[in-house]
Amino acid sequence: MTHPRPLRQREIALFFFPLLLNVQLMSVSHTIINGGLARLDDYVTALAGMAVAMVVHLFIASPAYQNHTITIAMVRGRQSVHGVLLFVFLAATYIGVMLALIAYTRLGDLVFIDLLGVPPEIAVAAREALQLMAFLPFFTGLRGFFQGLVIRARRTSLVSLATGIRVGALFASLALGRPWFGGAQLGAFALVSCVICETLFMAFFAWRVHLPLTEQEPQPSTREILRYAFPLAYSSCLQQTIPLLINSILGRLPDAALALAAFGLIRGFLFLLAGPMRNLQQAHMTLVKTLADDRTLRRFAIVVALGLGAVVLVVAGPAARPVLGGLLGVDAQLLDYLRWSFAACACFPLLYAATNLLRGWYAGAHKTALLGYSTLFKCAFLLLVWWPLVHYQPPASGIAIGIALLLCAEGLEALYLRVQRRRQLAQMQLPVPE
Repeated sequence: MTHPRPLRQREIALFFFPLLLNVQLMSVSHTIINGGLARLDDYVTALAGMAVAMVVHLFIASPAYQNHTITIAMVRGRQSVHGVLLFVFLAATYIGVMLALIAYTRLGDLVFIDLLGVPPEIAVAAREALQLMAFLPFFTGLRGFFQGLVIRARRTSLVSLATGIRVGALFASLALGRPWFGGAQLGAFALVSCVICETLFMAFFAWRVHLPLTEQEPQPSTREILRYAFPLAYSSCLQQTIPLLINSILGRLPDAALALAAFGLIRGFLFLLAGPMRNLQQAHMTLVKTLADDRTLRRFAIVVALGLGAVVLVVAGPAARPVLGGLLGVDAQLLDYLRWSFAACACFPLLYAATNLLRGWYAGAHKTALLGYSTLFKCAFLLLVWWPLVHYQPPASGIAIGIALLLCAEGLEALYLRVQRRRQLAQMQLPVPE
């Protein structure tokens, strides 16, 4: 009997850090779009319209964010490829139809003006952007499928390479689109164009890696694939409600304006610094074969999370004025208001790493229903504290309350997943990782 070779830190680094770079490049692409729109005549309406359109798009399109995870877990041969592609098509169709309804019907006024309170001229710009972005789900869905194939083959550098090509295509799209599109719609055209380019390269890379698919392995049926995929889809959607619920609390506090501005700024930094930790889910599914591998990956995650936490402390402390004040132009009042709350976020990368390692175990064990329950648990916590926080308003700054809620919600999800995993392993009579 042959034993699998133990996982090494170098293998994890070669797998993980290209995916980290991928997240950074995706962040840069949105910054490039904003930079292009900022050079237009009516740049305020263009930037606001694109920003609002992206918020709506991200919320509605969130069910497709797990396509690469579904591909890694379920693709074993031609039959399973067809089942996963069916889910990709169903999710893309649902998302595209919803975006089209908002873009082309009076539902758009209900969403943008009545629910979000957006001024009419910005609502028009956002709807124009969504008219093009309604086609985006089909390409992002296929991109996730091809990324899953490449990640499963452990060629994560190709994922970052395709995203780098996307950034180059983005500059070309902004230049080529100016004679035909204006305002927020120019940003939407550039986004759709560069994602199409990225998807084509991902398809080429997935074909080139020659992932070994054998019909001799047990093939999950289409029904099993859909049963696996849909809990991941609605869990991803519910994750997007967490910042919305926190914002709905902050918006009702005495310092609402400062709290909302500071929370948005801090969340942007956390996405940039801690966002890559979500790739630990794919790392666990792809690399971990034994309990020893699990311990090795956890040690790697702890080291990276502590490093990112140290960066948060530096930016919140001695580098606050040159980074936040100088580069981002945050004024002194807002800077003093958010610094201590931002420093408290130094523990967020560790919490986020723990959550995604656990999510990787559940996804690999095909117990995705429990992932949906964990997100419901987190949402239920925020709904439970919503009324007392809004009506009694504790003697703390709004941003302190917002960051405390964010950290508590992430910690509760990690605790819930850990407890449930122990129960699942006990039922299967398997050893529990220490």
